[in-house]
Amino acid sequence: MKVETIDAVLLEKIDIRAAGPRCKMLLGDLNGDGRMELLLVQPDDRKDVRYIPHQVQCLTAFDLSGNLLWQTGTPDPDPGSHGSDYPAQIYDIDGDGKLEALAVMDGKFQVLDGATGELKKAYPLPDPHAHDCIIIANLTGGSRAGDIILKDRYHKLWAMDNEFNLLWTHEGNPGHFPWVYDFDGDGKDEVMAGYDMLDSQGKVLWSCKDLDDHADCIWVGDVNGDGRPELVIGGSVTVMYDAEGRELWRYEGSVESQHIALGRFRKELPGLQVAGLDRLVREDDGLGKKGKDALFLLDSQGKELWKEDRKTDGWLTIIETLRGWEPDAPDYILAYRRGGGVYPGLYDGHMNQVVRFPAEGYAAHVDLLGTGTEQVIIYSDDTVSIYGSVRQSLGEDASGGKPLPQPKRLYSSTLYPGGEA
Repeated sequence: MKVETIDAVLLEKIDIRAAGPRCKMLLGDLNGDGRMELLLVQPDDRKDVRYIPHQVQCLTAFDLSGNLLWQTGTPDPDPGSHGSDYPAQIYDIDGDGKLEALAVMDGKFQVLDGATGELKKAYPLPDPHAHDCIIIANLTGGSRAGDIILKDRYHKLWAMDNEFNLLWTHEGNPGHFPWVYDFDGDGKDEVMAGYDMLDSQGKVLWSCKDLDDHADCIWVGDVNGDGRPELVIGGSVTVMYDAEGRELWRYEGSVESQHIALGRFRKELPGLQVAGLDRLVREDDGLGKKGKDALFLLDSQGKELWKEDRKTDGWLTIIETLRGWEPDAPDYILAYRRGGGVYPGLYDGHMNQVVRFPAEGYAAHVDLLGTGTEQVIIYSDDTVSIYGSVRQSLGEDASGGKPLPQPKRLYSSTLYPGGEA
């Protein structure tokens, strides 16, 4: 059934040029005022972004009214770009009830006060290349996640406790952003490091078989409805494993499974569905072809429900699961950076674009005020545009002045979105 596309409601437009170009945006209630703030992370000026991980050049915090709250570092007019993750997260790493900004800057792992940007602590890196991304985990069995995993681009992990003492290292094929989750219920996270499942001490428990390249993204969820979480991995193919390492199904109907996302996109179907993004043609393959990608949707057993027959160019789409766009709404597929004149939008489980965001750029989504519904933020080098399903003021919090919690999805921010459903 064809559904009419509607434009989302523009709630706020913010000038972010003071942060410098090519930033990635992180979200969190940095000052504990009951509203989310925007943290713009600019990478350093190295241009070979494909094989040299970024460090952070500058951090700039804005409130939802566009006021610049603080800035650490000096923006560069010509920095690197989104060719890999930026090593920065927002999280209460020391457990004091207030958020910190974590970033690899000036060759060190820095912990900054979220409200002011002032340096609280700095630690030397365990290796000069240990700054492709930051993963927050519970490896030591504390009451909350407080340990850190760093990685290089494609080969090695370093695990540290919250005082930055080295716990262990792992060499293998860790993919872009390993996902941590306590599968066995012992109070410590296991680490799905690409195609290898590690225990909390870095020991390999099992490995995926017959998969090429590397894991682009990893999701955890009870996909088949058996009451236990499964792992769905997007890489050379889309594949699902149980927590003990048994392959349950694989979908080989894609050229390159670059992004996946789990959700209840079709409420009438059992279990969860797996949305995916297939890179049909890469524009950087040296053959001079126009790049093209396509969305697809699988059921809980890995059967293809539909695949987009895309008529426009564009091969750099990113997809994520968006929950809570409206009260009682199904999950939607948020797709952005589509190219070919296709604006970012929300797609339902029948391949309809139900909501359009009439601005080009990268996207983030969150419940900015703690009201129970999410907003979508589209941002470019110059501007942040905040959209919602209904008109509402962003000037007052809905939490009664209580700090908003920082969910795992927000402190596990990555260019290669994984997650839990």
